[in-house]
Amino acid sequence: MPEPRDASVDPDASGDGRTPLRVLVLGSGGREHALALALARDPQVVEVHVAPGNPGTAEVATNHPVDPLDGAAVSGLAQRLGVDLVVVGPEAPLVLGVADAVRARGIACFGPSAAAAQLEGSKAFAKDVMELAGVPTAASRLCRDADEVAAALDAFGPPYVVKDDGLAAGKGVVVTEDRAAALAHAAGCERVVVEAFLDGPEVSLFAVTDGTTVRAMQPAQDFKRVGEGDSGPNTGGMGAYTPLPWAPADLVEEVTRRVLEPTVAEMARRGVPFSGLLYAGLALTSRGLQVVEFNARFGDPETQPLLARLQTPLGGLLHAAATGRLADEPELAWSDDAAVGVVLAAEGYPGTPVTGGVLTGLDEAEEDGALVVQAGTAAGPDGRVVSSGGRVLTVVGTGADLTQARGVAYAGIARIGLPGSFYRHDLAAAAARTADARTTDARTTDARTTDEETAR
Repeated sequence: MPEPRDASVDPDASGDGRTPLRVLVLGSGGREHALALALARDPQVVEVHVAPGNPGTAEVATNHPVDPLDGAAVSGLAQRLGVDLVVVGPEAPLVLGVADAVRARGIACFGPSAAAAQLEGSKAFAKDVMELAGVPTAASRLCRDADEVAAALDAFGPPYVVKDDGLAAGKGVVVTEDRAAALAHAAGCERVVVEAFLDGPEVSLFAVTDGTTVRAMQPAQDFKRVGEGDSGPNTGGMGAYTPLPWAPADLVEEVTRRVLEPTVAEMARRGVPFSGLLYAGLALTSRGLQVVEFNARFGDPETQPLLARLQTPLGGLLHAAATGRLADEPELAWSDDAAVGVVLAAEGYPGTPVTGGVLTGLDEAEEDGALVVQAGTAAGPDGRVVSSGGRVLTVVGTGADLTQARGVAYAGIARIGLPGSFYRHDLAAAAARTADARTTDARTTDARTTDEETAR
């Protein structure tokens, strides 16, 4: 892993003529470890700090025991450290206005204001934005009581889709054929959005924006269900992969034109410009592209494999977005490799997880090229790394194609020990078969063409 650089030794350690950057990342999960790793690879970034961080981030950055939800504490830390950029990882600090507190101290921040973060903080707000922006999405109703929920369920019919209107850590959505289960989920929420079911595969597409310019990333797909074959309850995500060999070739262009740019423009029209990471959760339905949801930050676990493929230096990119200069940056560059991330979950997840178990094999897991990205981990009393949450870590494998990337990821995660832990064994398997079949077809076509040309 890259070592953190000390700018006090060389104040222009970037070495490329660009202004050196000192960066503070907020959060303690896998997304934040992945961000810290990518920032540490950027020659322009001379210091990486994480608050509060985890044992993984401590290997490439300096951790600080600060509550990321406390805007005054975060902005005070950023000022004391003299950082040039704060990157807000989780959604909760954004909705609470931590980015506003940082900007109020004159420090650049990658992450939307509290007002703009309502794109994720309120499903109803997001639906209103989409309607006025002309963004394709499912028909829906905002429901405030049981009678309204029942009427909406009857109007749309099964499968029933019920979404908590507020933040729910990726687990506020129920999709079920069971009307009673849909009603029960709604009863546990203050307000819900009930909407029509969207068929077809789901895709995650992230975009960096400064409120005007949009730079879309490569699409990824995550796996929400806890069990093999997409069975069992929803989770925050059991893994992800990129690229998507089965997706339309013009998907990024279409989403940028029909979803991302209109949404950013509508937010600016409202006087609440969205600057940061706009995450579009999409369904490629039989009726065409539809938006399932918006998030206001990097998604987890998609960030882990995506950043493993990103060649554009991350620090400079995020700083340009945070300072309104994204138009001056080149288009994003990506490796031709594929990347697969597999989540190791603790016993009991997605219910109450068993915590405190000692993790073994973390170094061995990386011996053949895999990358271990820590999430729900902590330092135990004896210094050993222990589990502290439901999704404990993600092992990322890269390779020339998805088959190779899967092999690296699964070989790595098999070397990690944690009593009672588990992971899915089928992630990206179908996509890898699709890619392999297309490669075989292409080779067959090339061989046939060569034979025909030789015969002539």
